Order: sequence, then C-alpha cells, then structure tokens
Amino acid sequence: MSNYRWQPEEYERSSSQQKKWGLELMDKLRLRGDERILDIGCGDGYLTALLATRVPRGEVVGVDVSPEMVQHATRRFPSERHPNLRFLVMDACSLSFNEEFDLVFSNAALHWVPDHRSVLRGIRDCLKRGGKLLAQMAGRGNAGQVVAALGRVITRPEWARYFRDLQVPYRFFSDGQYRELVLESGLHPLRVELVKKDMVHRGREGIAGWIRSTWLPFTERVPGELREEFIRAVVEEYLAEFPPDRDGLVHVEAIRLEVEAERP
Repeated sequence: MSNYRWQPEEYERSSSQQKKWGLELMDKLRLRGDERILDIGCGDGYLTALLATRVPRGEVVGVDVSPEMVQHATRRFPSERHPNLRFLVMDACSLSFNEEFDLVFSNAALHWVPDHRSVLRGIRDCLKRGGKLLAQMAGRGNAGQVVAALGRVITRPEWARYFRDLQVPYRFFSDGQYRELVLESGLHPLRVELVKKDMVHRGREGIAGWIRSTWLPFTERVPGELREEFIRAVVEEYLAEFPPDRDGLVHVEAIRLEVEAERP
C-alpha cells in the first residue's frame, strides 16, 4: 500500500460509498464521549474527524501509511479547530502504541494490508483491557464482476505487457478465515461476518473515478499517458455486462467483512 501514490482530492471526490458505509459502521458504536480511539487507514480524514466530534471529552488518532493522505487530512482538519484530533503516518503492520486506546476503528482500509497477523497483534497491544475493535474491509468475493472485467482487459495484447508478474496486494478473507486470525492474535471475536452491499456510481464517470482513485495496483502499472484509456477499457468491459440502470446509475456488488472483537 505504501508503494502507491494516492491522490487525496481524487479519492475525496470518488469515495462517497466508502464514507456512507463508514458512517453506518460508526453508528454501531456505543460511545460515552470520553474514549480514546485509533482510526487505522484514516485516508482523507473525513470519518476520523466525525469520530472526534462524537468523543468531545476523548481523543482520536488517525493513522495512514500514505504521507499524501495524512498531509491532506492534517490540512483539512487542523488541530486549532479540532483539538482532540491528530493524524500520523504509520503502517498498520507496525502500530507503536501500548494499551492506549478504548477502541480501534477501521473502514475500507485493511484489505490493503498483506500481513493481518501483524495488524491484529498490533491492535491487541494498543487496546486497553476490555477495549474493542470495530472494522469493515472488503471480503471474499468483493467486486467480483469488476475483478473479472479487469482480468479480461489486462490479458489483451495492448495491455498484457504491463501486467507481467502482477502481484495483487488486496486480501479478501472469508469470515471463517478471519475469525481464526482474530483468535490467533489474542483478541476475542464478538462478530465476524460477510455483508453484501450495493455500491452505486453515477454513470461511466462515477465508476471511472472509483477505479482511478482506488485500483492503483493496476492503474499505476500503465504509463501515465495511457492510463485514462486503460480505465475506459475496464469501465466499458464491465458496463457491457452490467449497464447503467434507468437512472444512469452503475451498480457493483460489494462484499464487506465486518469484524467486532475485544481484548480480554
């Protein structure tokens, strides 16, 4: 994840679904208002700042491996206006906290991380006794039809040369697999389940913006001058099978893995 150059402004424009689901996830929290919260994969900082408003007597720390995202979040939500909020550049596999947080929150981020054993051990260590984890990430089968369309495009002669030795960083776990990882880490799983979601984009430009801003392991392999042509090819391949509905909206079947756990 750290090898990709994220574009915070583009992500901000194209991440309405991730934010919508993040708000739904946040609403499952039962907060007193004085908790210390760690947000892993804070991205542009939007949800992290909302979390901070919900704990006016507490503190929220947002961490992200992308310096570009952290710089953007720090500029957009400065400490003068948000005194209980701060952002740090930090790898989720190398969390450097010790029993500091009541809650760890993460939305639409952890599927980027290759080593979940390290992440979960770090989460266990940074939680106080009785502290909770609430996370949502892409799960097994997520955006399967888009992945299939992408697979067909990258085998075409004009694109195949850029995808030799491709190693996809996403980790899409099943609920059973992830429950075992949670148990191995020393956390107690309260709920681990796959949830189907309807991801909605506004026409061709909407789905193109999503691919442009988040499918970096693929788009960044293509030379800059050809990147928009490649994105269009993927969009058209997908829409040939799943065209926009009567309102011009494009639907993608997303599968999210939701995880609630506790440190004993």
